[in-house]
Amino acid sequence: MPVKRPVIGIPADRRIIGPHPFHAVGEKYIRAVAEAAGALPLLIPALPDLIDSEEVLERVDGILFTGSPSNVEPHHYAGAPSVPGTLHDPHRDATTLPLIPRAVRAGVPVFGVCRGFQEMNVAFGGTLHQRLHEIPGLMDHRDDLSQPLEVQYAPAHDVTLEPGGLLQALAGADRLKVNSLHWQGVDRLGPDLIAEARAPDGVIEAFRVKDAPRFALAVQWHPEWQVMSNPFSRALFAAFGAASRERAQLR
Repeated sequence: MPVKRPVIGIPADRRIIGPHPFHAVGEKYIRAVAEAAGALPLLIPALPDLIDSEEVLERVDGILFTGSPSNVEPHHYAGAPSVPGTLHDPHRDATTLPLIPRAVRAGVPVFGVCRGFQEMNVAFGGTLHQRLHEIPGLMDHRDDLSQPLEVQYAPAHDVTLEPGGLLQALAGADRLKVNSLHWQGVDRLGPDLIAEARAPDGVIEAFRVKDAPRFALAVQWHPEWQVMSNPFSRALFAAFGAASRERAQLR
């Protein structure tokens, strides 16, 4: 009998396609969960009025909070109103922000990527810079949308890994080269979070949840992109998958 894979939930975006709302997750995240984490992906609709977070936590062995074109609405961290035209997804915010700390407390492994990284910081009481490229002294972390995907997702800058951190242990090195496709970033890190990596301008690019019972990590870059051809990205998703498998076995 084949070994039963752990179930990793992936909260969806709510998007209007034509006249109808759809709940969508990028295929690159789904494939990374299935291939690199060795898990069964399960999409979680952004319907907070119908989907109970405690019921979700009873059914999944891990949760991946993905990137998205939308940004967390700034009222969740007492931020200034967004620049007109900024894409938001209040249904996703209402689904993920309460789910994140509950999952960590319940011992459900969590992994945040890009928007998911920002969600996790806000969920733990942190704040965000909405436009890093407009802040003197900080780098322009955006991608160039005029370029093909292979260029947009190509390595863009180094990150320095914090000594004694999980990422340093996984990498076996003090630095990594990562891609960079974000406008927003950490302003104030949540009090229960510990920095794991920083960009050359000092912006926090990864963190873990302090005293979490299981894997609880987030990165600002996109390790899901062509994950199977990047040894460190594979190791990162494999560690997340192993933590989810451990929880599945204990259940």
